[in-house]
Amino acid sequence: MTKESKKKEGKPKGSEFKKFIKKRAPIYLGVIVLIIVFIIPELTKGDLQSKFPENMTEKEKQVLQTLMFYKGSNEKGLSVYDAISNKISEEYPNEKIYDNKKTSVDILINSNQSDYQVILNFKSHKGGFSYDWNINMDSGDIKGNNPESKHIIDLVDFYD
Repeated sequence: MTKESKKKEGKPKGSEFKKFIKKRAPIYLGVIVLIIVFIIPELTKGDLQSKFPENMTEKEKQVLQTLMFYKGSNEKGLSVYDAISNKISEEYPNEKIYDNKKTSVDILINSNQSDYQVILNFKSHKGGFSYDWNINMDSGDIKGNNPESKHIIDLVDFYD
């Protein structure tokens, strides 16, 4: 009798676990699908900064950061980064442009003592555009060298 009672105790434990899993498998599957469909794309969502080159020196990163986070003379409102991102969103509505393999952002930084020239080239499958700025790191002064760059700086300076 003791052997039979041990066998009965062992079998229900295994089958109870299987029943537990079988009952909840659709719930677990649904949760996994929701995570894959909604959360993972948001975490891997591309943006302009994800396309910046990673092989820059610390000084070049500092110059680029100064340019991208420039918010005009009053330090309020729209930044250069936001203005460029908005321009890209307007040019490519309803597209995941940063996920496209043909999309690239090239940044060239030339220095002349405390003055730097930053050239940002955005290229995609539909074309692209180029920005060219001069930055004085001592004074924080930023000037556009071409019409597109001047427009971005004017937009940032007078946005409020």
